[in-house]
Amino acid sequence: MTMKNPPHPGEIIGDDVLGELGLSVAEAAARLGVSRVTLSRVIHGHSGVSPNLAVRLERAGVGTARAWMALQVNFDLAREIEGRPHEVVPLVVA
Repeated sequence: MTMKNPPHPGEIIGDDVLGELGLSVAEAAARLGVSRVTLSRVIHGHSGVSPNLAVRLERAGVGTARAWMALQVNFDLAREIEGRPHEVVPLVVA
C-alpha cells in the first residue's frame, strides 16, 4: 500500500541528506559523480531518482538503491492514481 501523498525523493535528498551533512548541491554532485544540474533537478522535484543515481547514493553510504527506487515508485504511483481516472474494461470476466 502506498502513501496517499508521499514526498518526492529529491526532497528527502535535499533536506535529510545534504542539509544534515551540510553539503551544497555542487559538492554532493561532485562526490556522487553527477552534474550539479542533474542533482538540482532531482532535489527540486523536476526529475526523479534514476536507477543510476540510486546506486550512486547507495555507494556513497546514503541508504540502499532499492530504498531510493521504492521511494520514487511510491511517489510516481501516488501521482498517477490521484491524477486522473483510469477507465478500463476488465481483462478477466468472472
